Amino acid sequence: MTTNEYIRRVKTSGWATFPGRLWQRNYYEHIIRNEESLNRIREYIVNNPLQWELDRENPNIVNSEHCYVNCRGSSRTAPTAPTAERSVDMAETFFPTEASALLAAESLKHLVLDFRQMADFVREPLVFERAEGVRYWDVNGKEYLDGISGIFVVTVGHNNPRVVRAVQEQVGRLAFAPPLHGTCVTAVQLAHLIASITPGDLNTVKLLSGGSEATEAAMKLARQYHKQTGNPTKYKVIARYHGYHGATLGALSATGTPRRRTVFEPLMPGFLHIFPPTCFRCPYAKTYPACQLFCAEVLREVIQMEGPETVSAVIMEPIGNTGGIITPPPEYYPIIRRICDEFNVLLIFDEIITGFGRTGNMFAAQTFETLPDILCMGKGMSSGYAPLAGIAFRDHVAAAFWGAEGREFSHGHTYGGNPLACAAGIAAISEVIERDLCSAARELGAYLRQRIESLRSWGVIGDVRGKGLLLGIEFVRDLETREPFGPTVQLGKKIERRCLEKGLILRCDPDWVAFAPPLVVTREEIDAMVDRFAESLEEVLREV
Repeated sequence: MTTNEYIRRVKTSGWATFPGRLWQRNYYEHIIRNEESLNRIREYIVNNPLQWELDRENPNIVNSEHCYVNCRGSSRTAPTAPTAERSVDMAETFFPTEASALLAAESLKHLVLDFRQMADFVREPLVFERAEGVRYWDVNGKEYLDGISGIFVVTVGHNNPRVVRAVQEQVGRLAFAPPLHGTCVTAVQLAHLIASITPGDLNTVKLLSGGSEATEAAMKLARQYHKQTGNPTKYKVIARYHGYHGATLGALSATGTPRRRTVFEPLMPGFLHIFPPTCFRCPYAKTYPACQLFCAEVLREVIQMEGPETVSAVIMEPIGNTGGIITPPPEYYPIIRRICDEFNVLLIFDEIITGFGRTGNMFAAQTFETLPDILCMGKGMSSGYAPLAGIAFRDHVAAAFWGAEGREFSHGHTYGGNPLACAAGIAAISEVIERDLCSAARELGAYLRQRIESLRSWGVIGDVRGKGLLLGIEFVRDLETREPFGPTVQLGKKIERRCLEKGLILRCDPDWVAFAPPLVVTREEIDAMVDRFAESLEEVLREV
């Protein structure tokens, strides 16, 4: 019997209750006595095979009479004197490693995943073990094509040698620098690199750890900027319905997706929403271009009605994710920019998803030829090799924070500018630049769109939209009326499950799916992804 087996037996048997961290080394000494006790343990193992993680045979377990546990001085002693005893080696920390143990409910019950009902997940778990290029493998060895870059993250592919080497070299040099006292070499280098590739005068960079941190920082920066430039009453933020800006409270307040918001309401005051440019389903019942971009012009009316002296910022995803890869007409953002300038409102682009080559340019600000005042970045910034995000802001914004004590940006996070994350970021961004992955996104995105468009003959693809290697497909029951399948059918979710069975990972909602493979994907890999998607679509349509 192994150490791990014994830990499991004691944990479930009721023989002892372990306070604190059960498996931290040197906390406990375990002794077994008596052949009868060993037989009971063997019987438990036979009857519960999936609950055990088998590491190695432990020679320290011998025939003994009873069991006691000595927990940091408090002991539970066997009722009879020991005849022989051996200490179980606790040098190894307990972890499940075999596939059967990793997939067991006993192991998974300790974990909570994002936006998932864990009672469902433990019945059909998916645990990944490794990845290479545009492929994942789970713990059972099954291969999956990564059609969504993890979650719009892995721009330069999995197990990229350059990024892996950069992180390995950095971890042996400096893993953490004291953020209240200074910074590190890689943070200085990364900030310089970002300032050199962002459009216009987005020259000042605040490094962070995740997308929610970036959008929160941007909105806080806007509020403090106005206070320090003579407009202390400007505090409101205007965002869009169907938008998603993160899971923290401020970011969630800007989010316009009901299923993410309502469970936490009431949220923070001062957040307003307008409709996005969903031209395929215009909420104003208009048609582009005859509409003259009414959905953009309405921003002016909202600012005026709220009072321009109260509005600090407008935050938008250049291409909206949670609404179904909402892609605006080319005139949309120039209009938004002019309105913001008219009322001294800062324009924030949430480029957590669209940044670093995804839309065919380094940033979607370049794709849509519109310069924001603050640009939020993350996800592909490190290609998923370390938690990394940031904001870049224009010179006139930065000037408001430069100079006297007390004017500095009053914001920070423990892992902002972390040396390891910055090393990963430098390597990942350098891959995008030197391999010209922006051009690859444009060329391969056009090919992916062509392959998707060829599936319109199925009669359920109502719209294909997006830029570069970020494409969405909206399903309809009726092409003429654009009637959706509706929440009871859940067509997109059915397709998602069938795709997983066939080894393809996509971003799927009930009425749409998204493709966003790593920028290093090949035409052959795109063909394989679309073929698996087409097979899944065909099979699901037979059933609905």
